[in-house]
Amino acid sequence: MPQSSCTAKVANIIAEVARNEFMRNPCVDAGLIPPLVQLLNCKDQEVLLQTGRALGNICYDSHEGRNAVDHAGGAHIVVDHIRSLCSKTDPASEKLLTVFCGMLMNYSNENDTLQSQLINMGVIPTLVKLLGIHCQNAALTEMCLVAFGNLAELESSKEQFAYTNIAEELVKLFKKQIEHDKKEMIFEVLAPLAENDVIKLQLVEAGLVECLLEIVQKTVDSDKEDDIAELKTASDLMVLLLLGDESMQKLFEGGKGSVFQRVLSWIPSNSHQLQLAGALAIANFARNDGNCIHMVDNGIVQKLMDLLDRHVEDGNVTVQHAALSALRNLAIPVVNKAKMLSAGVAEAVLKFLRSEMPPVQFKLLGTLRMLIDAQAEAAEQLGKNVKLVERLVEWCEAKDHAGVMGESNRLLSALIRHSKSKDVIRTIVQSGGIKHLVTMATSEHVIMQNEALVALALIAALELVTAEKDLENAQLVQILHRLLSDDRSAPEIKYNSMVLICALIGSEPLQKEVQSMAFLEVVSKLRSHENKTVAQQASLTEQRLAVES
Repeated sequence: MPQSSCTAKVANIIAEVARNEFMRNPCVDAGLIPPLVQLLNCKDQEVLLQTGRALGNICYDSHEGRNAVDHAGGAHIVVDHIRSLCSKTDPASEKLLTVFCGMLMNYSNENDTLQSQLINMGVIPTLVKLLGIHCQNAALTEMCLVAFGNLAELESSKEQFAYTNIAEELVKLFKKQIEHDKKEMIFEVLAPLAENDVIKLQLVEAGLVECLLEIVQKTVDSDKEDDIAELKTASDLMVLLLLGDESMQKLFEGGKGSVFQRVLSWIPSNSHQLQLAGALAIANFARNDGNCIHMVDNGIVQKLMDLLDRHVEDGNVTVQHAALSALRNLAIPVVNKAKMLSAGVAEAVLKFLRSEMPPVQFKLLGTLRMLIDAQAEAAEQLGKNVKLVERLVEWCEAKDHAGVMGESNRLLSALIRHSKSKDVIRTIVQSGGIKHLVTMATSEHVIMQNEALVALALIAALELVTAEKDLENAQLVQILHRLLSDDRSAPEIKYNSMVLICALIGSEPLQKEVQSMAFLEVVSKLRSHENKTVAQQASLTEQRLAVES
């Protein structure tokens, strides 16, 4: 009997033994991996086939097996074999390819280090090429998809995928699928790949969006479990594609695009999943001023308010959050604010003031803050709304939810800054909001510190007597001394702190505090500050303090 035939039979026996999961580690312990890996260099096709089977079975679900193959240099040899066989379509080559791809599929289902090694070996372009050539071979196709799914989570893999025609191949393959399981397998590769902006655009150009819209149309009215799952996956993936600036703009097509129009039709749907995806899609389209202005001018605001109305009582929290996100983004351009206020957006948003869900609270606050920016009348109207202000003061203490706490503080400040209204200040004082604005002045974020100081300066200028006691109790003077003494304080913080000091000395008890804390010394040092505006304000403040003392 020829030696190669004998070798093939021994490898076949090992392959059969290793089909038993309890025999895989004993095969590794017996030292079978190194000689089997050596056999991968053999030219005999039957030896290669049986050796590949043996190694594949030993590695299947065996961390020890995969590590042993790695240490013996097996991965490199397997990748080289796949590369050399990739373009061959004869049955014998395809059989070998199936075995080696099976090994690779198991091998790629491992830790980041081994996956990175495979990526560095250039396995991704090889497998993408293989998928294109052997797309009729179900077994090979499936193995490629599993390997892609395993590797696609790594950031370095996405960069490599972006240089291949993976988008085109996956969309072509997707269009052929009828079975739910096969589509699901492709979705599992598409989702992580679509996180990369370059691949997002490639998928859009390859026609994936049309496939997704077709799935939505076919499954929207179905109550079958598979169809419901497919609807969710397709609409979620659609939203993900819109997160890329280029892919989003391509699909928006100046607001005339058929894809944009189809997504709009999801909002009034009876499916919560489509309502959610539609609102999220609008939020993603609303990422530049041009798109936002076009959408507001074309009635999208009413659609979103109608959607919110359907979810006021015991509504779907994710839909509420998504619709509020869309409204917040639409309210960013200056020209949209008055239009949205006239449409009744503030009133629609206030219906969710009772919500106990932090994500909804966060978006509600952000939407109102965007709406009142430079809108004095709206800021005054909202600022005199006692229920709103009391809720804001309550949320300013939501220490478990930093986002809600921060947005509540910012909205409280914005109501004062944009309204410049005594009535608003009195409402905030009566609701106990002053201490939160003082605390906000110590925030680690300069923008929040600044907003707080400007609001406090307006309070001191317009309603100092009303707020005097609260400002004293909140130890504002001590905080201002600290901000002015701290070299790390930004120039605008120093400037606004001095403006505020000048306003506070109009109050007798606060003036006494200022005098007791040697502010003159701190302020005089700032006269030589590198920022001219700060230096000038320091001179003015020093003069004012000298007069008052």
